[in-house]
Amino acid sequence: MTMTFAPILAPLLAERERDQTFSGAVLITQGDKDLFSGAYGYANRPWRIKNHLDVRFDTASVTKMFTTVAILQLIDRQQLALTTRVIEFLGLTDTTISPDVTVYHLLTHSSGIADDAEEEKGELYEDLWKTKPNYSVTTTADFLPQFIHKPPNFKPGEGCWYNNCAFILLGLLIEKITGLAYREYVQTFIFEKIGLTRTAFLRLDGVYEDVAEGYAPIEDETGHITGWRKNIYAFPPIGSPDSGAYTTVRDLDAFLKAIQRGQLLSPELTRDLQTPHVFYRETTNFIQKYGYGFLFDLDKQGKLVCYRKEGVNPGVSAVIAHYPDYQLNVSILANQDEAADTLFWDIHDRLLAGKLTV
Repeated sequence: MTMTFAPILAPLLAERERDQTFSGAVLITQGDKDLFSGAYGYANRPWRIKNHLDVRFDTASVTKMFTTVAILQLIDRQQLALTTRVIEFLGLTDTTISPDVTVYHLLTHSSGIADDAEEEKGELYEDLWKTKPNYSVTTTADFLPQFIHKPPNFKPGEGCWYNNCAFILLGLLIEKITGLAYREYVQTFIFEKIGLTRTAFLRLDGVYEDVAEGYAPIEDETGHITGWRKNIYAFPPIGSPDSGAYTTVRDLDAFLKAIQRGQLLSPELTRDLQTPHVFYRETTNFIQKYGYGFLFDLDKQGKLVCYRKEGVNPGVSAVIAHYPDYQLNVSILANQDEAADTLFWDIHDRLLAGKLTV
């Protein structure tokens, strides 16, 4: 099947750029072939510096997939197991987290542990920093006081609820087993291993080339954008196991391909990573299940449509997705709230409706 994207997506993205509802970069590939690519909006709004395909963007929660792969690598080396009881292994005391929580529960959002900000209940992550300086949280262990004393949402394995702090615990496991800081491990054994030369953990107060600043829109009562604010007070100053690595759409696509080609994990765990495991919810069109980090969309007959990982923070949004029927990868990064997610669903709906095929 020949696939065409530019005639439909190019004008759509040009319109989004004009009305300021998308600022970022997009890459869609099929195997080694680029089907669509483009960059839109401003990496720096005050100086009107345009985004381009080599600009590095904050990935928000897409960073969780780097953590997921790192944990699975340790399982491949038999230094950890999916059944490992996390609290006992870490030697954590004085916590409300159940001793029955395992690595499997953390990877599949089925641990039931409390989050520092319960986003599924409408709590805002950036509200955490109204009473605590965001710049004071730089190591993985710094996050612990924000959630380990909160009551759990349910017993391990008895539900599925999206959770950020599960990946903080996974990051601590990586540090304890390897003796390396989380960021150091991921840099060496994932980024450098597969040649992601444009991917790194960058500080908000650092000075780097080709890095997009994050901007959250200021809207009036009608939803019209009246201005922008930088996101420097919205989250910690450097990425952690649950969020905040910087990359390009080209490196994101390379990461997806490395997973699919078995360059990072054993054949068994490569398959397991691309397999749904835990029921999450049923929507109008899909049955949704979580795997290890990835969210899987299945049709009503249980056939896999795609697996994906999304991320959003103030001034940041990101999506990676794979469609097995088309062997299609989608990578979207944006330095603007919700922009990547909205664009992804536009692409998704057109793809499934046959509007992107000829």
